[in-house]
Amino acid sequence: MRTLRFAIVLLMLLPTLLWAEEYPSFQELVDAAKENDIIVPPPGTYAGPVSIEKSLVIDGQGKVVIDAGGKGSVIYLDADGVTLKGLRLTNSGSSHNDIDSGVQVRGSFNVIKDNVIDNTLFGIDLGQAENNIIRRNRISSKPVDIGVRGDSVRLWYSFNNKIIDNVIRDSRDMVVWYSKDNLIARNDSRGGRYSLHFMYSQHNEVLENHYEDNQVGIFLMYSDSVEVRDNYIAHAIGATGMGIGFKETSDVDVHNNQILYCAIGIYLDVSPYDPDATNRLTGNVIAFSGIGIQFLNDWQGNILENNRFKGNITQVMVAGGKTANRNTWSSNYWDDYEGFDQDLDGIGDRPYELYSYADRIWMDVPYAQFFKGSPVLEVLDFLERLAPFTDPDMILRDEKPLMSAEAAPNE
Repeated sequence: MRTLRFAIVLLMLLPTLLWAEEYPSFQELVDAAKENDIIVPPPGTYAGPVSIEKSLVIDGQGKVVIDAGGKGSVIYLDADGVTLKGLRLTNSGSSHNDIDSGVQVRGSFNVIKDNVIDNTLFGIDLGQAENNIIRRNRISSKPVDIGVRGDSVRLWYSFNNKIIDNVIRDSRDMVVWYSKDNLIARNDSRGGRYSLHFMYSQHNEVLENHYEDNQVGIFLMYSDSVEVRDNYIAHAIGATGMGIGFKETSDVDVHNNQILYCAIGIYLDVSPYDPDATNRLTGNVIAFSGIGIQFLNDWQGNILENNRFKGNITQVMVAGGKTANRNTWSSNYWDDYEGFDQDLDGIGDRPYELYSYADRIWMDVPYAQFFKGSPVLEVLDFLERLAPFTDPDMILRDEKPLMSAEAAPNE
């Protein structure tokens, strides 16, 4: 009986095994090519993994699949001046230790564009790689729980790379570690954990990306002198949901971003860390979120100008009963401002002042956050504002609140 069962299982697997063996080896095409050759393979499916150690152009023209058979990375690129385009790279291994990927890049001046990378643990891994272009690829991870997926694009000690115009679905994170002078622009990432996570990485640019339905938008950790401009970040929700987060990070420009429908719009933890530096948050729309901006503690050094705060349940909060008024607040639009503009200069006649009343309860007592926005706290807040039992704490003061959410003339 056991022999019969084994035979039945073998017969069931036989088509798959034969199919895998029928794939021609892509490595043979690479080995037969000379330096700087252009390879245009006949349409079809080829067997990987593939190692490339010479300068080549490989053009699949959208008709070539390389299948790693569930082992290792699909392509190991250990050369300079290689172009990979028009390929589908699929079925990598599942080892996090080996960083099984669609492409592992260990060279410079390579171009990886217009490829589909799916069912691979990691998408594209750049390790000590410089001046590469990763463009117009469609990347997705293996269909496993989000915490054990690989990263869509991973940069490790990699400089002057361009990660642009990629479409990313259902990967884990895009990570930039110990890397600088990289451009990350116009990528569309959804269904992941961190849209973009920096760690110990300086002088990078993050421009015009679309990050939606990820747990976190952009998180900057010990990463100074980064420009975050013209990005759309929406629906970062859940226990750790935030649009843009700072952790001990200095000299950052956050300008003209749309941060919408997040649990927390912007989160600041001991930032700027350098006491002689500032972070500049200007021209952003922070709207329809649970908390517009959250400060972990009573910190200073942030400049917040010409931002639009609209439809947030709580505009700004500071943990521990502290104030955010040691930062610079100027010319922001607040949709709960209760003043007039009698001289019609577009600026409120009196400052915008934000105080904490009954909301101090859930700010100071973590378990009370469950009741945030509930009728009970709303009634307590109303009574406190009507006839406060004690002097409320001022969270911030904006001397020149804008009367309109339209862009300020000097922006």
